[in-house]
Amino acid sequence: MKIKQFFLKTFGIRSGEFAVSLLLQLYVFIIISTLLIVKPTVNALFLSELTSEALPYAFLLVALVAVATSFFYNKALKHFPLNQIITVTILVSSLVFISLKIILSLKFFAEWLLYIYYVWVALFALLTTSQFWLLANLVFNIRQAKRLFGFIGAGAITGGIVGGYLTTLLAPKIGNENLILIAAVLILACIPILNFIWNRHVKKLGFFRQKQRSEYSKDTSFKLVLKSKHLTYIAGIIGLGVLMAKLVDYQFSDLAYRKIPDSDELASFFGFWFSTFNVISLGIQLFFTRRVLNFLGVTTSLLLLPIGIGVAAVLFLVFPELWVVIIIKAIDGSFKQSVSKASTELLYLPVSNDLKNKTKAFIDVVVDSIATGIAGCLLIFVIRGLKLPTIYVTLIILILIVVWVIVIFKVRKSYYNAFRSNLLSFAEKTSSTTPKKVTKATKETVIEVLEKGEDSEILYMLKRINSISDKRLKTLVIQLLHHKNPRIQAEAISNLYHLDKGTAIVEVEKLVHSKNDYVVFSAMEYLLTHTYVNNLKIFNSYLNHDDPYISSVALLCLSKESRDNASIGRQYDLHNRLEQAIININLPSEHHRTEETIELLRAVGYSHDPKYYSFITAHFNNRDERVVLAAIRAAGDSAAAVFINYLLDFLLLKKYREEAMEALFKFGPQMIKTLRIMLHKGSVAENAKQFIPAIMAKFETQSAVDELFKLLRHKDIVLRLESAKALNKIKNNKPKLTFSKRRIVRRLLTECKMYQETLSAMSLQKQISSRFEDQNNFDYDLDEFSARQSLIDLLDRRLENGLEQIFQLLGLRYQQKDIDIAYQGIISEKKDMQANAIEFLDTLLTPNLKSTLLPIVENTTLVASNDVSDTMLSDIPSEYTCFKRLLKGRDLKIKLAVLYLLKHLNDKRYLKLVKPLINHHHKKIRTFAIQAKDNLQSL
Repeated sequence: MKIKQFFLKTFGIRSGEFAVSLLLQLYVFIIISTLLIVKPTVNALFLSELTSEALPYAFLLVALVAVATSFFYNKALKHFPLNQIITVTILVSSLVFISLKIILSLKFFAEWLLYIYYVWVALFALLTTSQFWLLANLVFNIRQAKRLFGFIGAGAITGGIVGGYLTTLLAPKIGNENLILIAAVLILACIPILNFIWNRHVKKLGFFRQKQRSEYSKDTSFKLVLKSKHLTYIAGIIGLGVLMAKLVDYQFSDLAYRKIPDSDELASFFGFWFSTFNVISLGIQLFFTRRVLNFLGVTTSLLLLPIGIGVAAVLFLVFPELWVVIIIKAIDGSFKQSVSKASTELLYLPVSNDLKNKTKAFIDVVVDSIATGIAGCLLIFVIRGLKLPTIYVTLIILILIVVWVIVIFKVRKSYYNAFRSNLLSFAEKTSSTTPKKVTKATKETVIEVLEKGEDSEILYMLKRINSISDKRLKTLVIQLLHHKNPRIQAEAISNLYHLDKGTAIVEVEKLVHSKNDYVVFSAMEYLLTHTYVNNLKIFNSYLNHDDPYISSVALLCLSKESRDNASIGRQYDLHNRLEQAIININLPSEHHRTEETIELLRAVGYSHDPKYYSFITAHFNNRDERVVLAAIRAAGDSAAAVFINYLLDFLLLKKYREEAMEALFKFGPQMIKTLRIMLHKGSVAENAKQFIPAIMAKFETQSAVDELFKLLRHKDIVLRLESAKALNKIKNNKPKLTFSKRRIVRRLLTECKMYQETLSAMSLQKQISSRFEDQNNFDYDLDEFSARQSLIDLLDRRLENGLEQIFQLLGLRYQQKDIDIAYQGIISEKKDMQANAIEFLDTLLTPNLKSTLLPIVENTTLVASNDVSDTMLSDIPSEYTCFKRLLKGRDLKIKLAVLYLLKHLNDKRYLKLVKPLINHHHKKIRTFAIQAKDNLQSL
């Protein structure tokens, strides 16, 4: 058990993953052991009989046979399941190895036969390893694969070590032919392992999970690869890697053959070094691969191999000796089978299973083989054709490394986009009923719409007109004053402001008597502000009109205009008219219209006369919601400090909230700092705090940004969350404002720390609570159980807010759309979507954020699914420590919930936590602390 715990902790294996990981590791161990028994023997025999001069031709032959094999292999995939194809591959390989044993025993070394076995060993290596990783991709999702592929891949390297050393030690004693027979029997052990894994871990996924995110395609593998940028780049990386490896292998084999001409000694030399390379690779795989992948990410880790080969190749140009080629081969062999192999396999994970099935074998076999063929062509036609020395192979390698690095940088973007596309395809698509708006319209389009358009189109176009210079347009706007739709009439009046002063006065005067209040107000406002002074006498007739509503609208227009033109207010005796209107409206009468009160409230607001503010205050309690809304608007129009507290109280009522927020916005930019100070002093009601950031965001100024950043440090998580949302809103609308990345990252790290503490407390409480549910509870346990449940519910809500807060802050640091996609993936109930979202973040975040945030997100998904890992459990502090942290925190409700729970615990140890809170400045905390102390002391 201790050994198992060591493996779980060291290699990041979670409960339920250990057995299948070991089986897959054993499976690939057998494959590579078999390969390393057969390959040195076949290679040594090939070189001894045909010399290194034949290698380029063998490379070409491997390419041709692989292309043909791929055609039939893809046909088989369409008609047979993967497990059956793998089984047939293993059986055929075993038979081929048995035939090789017979050939060796008979010492029948015909040239054509040596080529056949050389090609088959190459195909065996490609097919079996490709099939293995395809199987592993089916068993694990992206996050599991990233943790476990390093551990599983160690089986391949260990197999290389064991197979290589077995060849070195046993070949001289029992002969190569008997070793081949061992390999033929050994490979058959893969079949029962395959069947067990398939039945236990692949079948349970079901048809739809296996085919998830896929559609059947009749395209060939080649076309499918070309259609996908991501697969094209993967093919490029694999092809370049193989091409590089073959050129390095040629150098290694050529120099080794020149130094060691004897066949048995050469086989022993190859066996020793192949095994040694695998020992180095095993060390990297076991202790560095997972850490390198987590720190550098998948795509950056791919750079280690080409950079390493490049440095060693430069060294070979200086010292063209066998020991330098051994170093190049060691870098290629060790990194290729560890970090590079795991990274390359992870590149496939955002690809759908169906597409993966149709293309992976093509890439692993055909692309690999074509690259092998290209290597052969380079050696035959360039090196030998031009009679160049072997050192020129190194120059070709250095040129190819540059191309290799470029393709790796290309795949970085495609890998990121592949996960982004997966998350978008997972997310539920919501249809929008909002019509698509044209951003720019020609003059002809405007005229056509105003003449023949629907009412909604005419309204939309009228709102977009910025100037009227065309006579036809002017005529059309004036004609719309007679339209049957009152909203169009009112909007047409607004457009008259673009014309000469006094335009269409006669038509607008007629609209004052309209039955629609909005049209009356628009007409009256236009008459007041857009007529010549000599004609202003007509306004007296409206101010003294027999219809009370027309006179109240005229008074409102006068009050509104007098804000910027005090002389008009004095000319028409505004203040006396207001006083008289208030007296009249307060007199009991059955003829008063609600609209009269509404317009008078607005007039008082615009007047800025404190003498009449009591009229606004009185109507805050009016029974008619329309009047209350008008009073709120009037308070905003006045921008008087006396109304601030009233407006803040209205934030608590949903039906008045939007109007109250708009009213506070009308107070101007100075309101930003005022609200922040009121929050700091505790002058804002607890449930109204969360709406303050949205008010600040309306200003969209740098001052608003700075004040909202200060609110990100507030103790209330809901207020912090709303502040982050407000900052994101401003950033989307005003991206040129300054949003300090340094401050954002600092707040992110702080939020992550608080979130982790809350998550640990939540996990611990769930464990303890589950023990209550598993037992028969007595009466004395019920209060404790209830208190724990209350704390769990509260912590759960805090976790939801905390996670959203973290992602809102990430939206300030990165593209908000990308972060929203990732967040929807994380909170999804689909495990595959969660895994894709986490990996998407892994490719997006900087290393410092990645190392802090990703473990938290992964643990969150585990807690949500009640699948807490052993590693996570070992990191959870004691209950005493959790309570201590929560009580030291700044969340009032959590403190109260903890104190309430401590009150019902039969443990005097907690007195030490309770006593310091007896003199707390907050009354509720003092009360709860005293009650908890009294209960604990009575034990």
